[in-house]
Amino acid sequence: MKKLSLTLVLLLTMVAVAACGSNNNNSAATGGNAAEPTAAAGNNAAPAEQNSLEAVKASGKLRIGTEGTYAPFTFHDANGKLTGFDVEIAEEVTKRLGVEPEFIETQWDGIFAGMDAGRFDTIFNEVSITDERKEKYDFSDPYIVSKAVLIVPEDNQDIKTFADLKGKKAGQSLTSNLGQIAIDNGAEIVSTEGFNQAIDLLTSGRIDATVNDGLSFLDLKKQKPDIKIKQVDEIAEGSHSAAVFLKGNDELVQAVNEALAAIHSDGTYLKISEKYFGADVSK
Repeated sequence: MKKLSLTLVLLLTMVAVAACGSNNNNSAATGGNAAEPTAAAGNNAAPAEQNSLEAVKASGKLRIGTEGTYAPFTFHDANGKLTGFDVEIAEEVTKRLGVEPEFIETQWDGIFAGMDAGRFDTIFNEVSITDERKEKYDFSDPYIVSKAVLIVPEDNQDIKTFADLKGKKAGQSLTSNLGQIAIDNGAEIVSTEGFNQAIDLLTSGRIDATVNDGLSFLDLKKQKPDIKIKQVDEIAEGSHSAAVFLKGNDELVQAVNEALAAIHSDGTYLKISEKYFGADVSK
């Protein structure tokens, strides 16, 4: 019986070893199959000959970078919904491209880095067209004109012109062309994340002034007529703003320009403009 038991044990051990060998082989097979999704993903990737417009239409969405904190251009309403002039213009443009908008919110100082990293197809955020930006990016046709204004506390009597900013603290986004105006006039820059924070710092006495968008100032005074700030100076020449794209996306830029022309001609643009500003802000 002991020999029979020993033989039986040896047979069971051989079966177990064989089974382990089979599992190892299956693992190896699984590892080999793991490469297949990569191949499949490669099949789903945009063909090399697909242009930027075709790629957007194939994805079914236009990825749009925007701040979400810059009223009345891009902000959240009382119900938390992302809205604003630029948001509604972008939605109408996207509708005419035949795709859905996907808004990706980011702080202003990181919005161009997000573009460079390929997180967005475009930016709708009242971005001014400047020679420096045109060296790296392409712009749509302009869809808004605004002027930079100098804003100070209501009881301030020292700052009356941009030249008076010399040695004063100005709250500005570091990469904004508005901030450059403050720098050019000798201001000490206090970094902010946008218009709302600059106004908060101004009304709490932590800065002396801010150079900001005139349309944002008018909207704020409309929303909060009792806020203790005032406009004391204005840049004479208006700034033109447009949607931003990485260079080399000519087909997408052209399609967006055609959509902008369409919303001008059918009255959609004027309706949105009057909703937020009470006037046509494209001129």
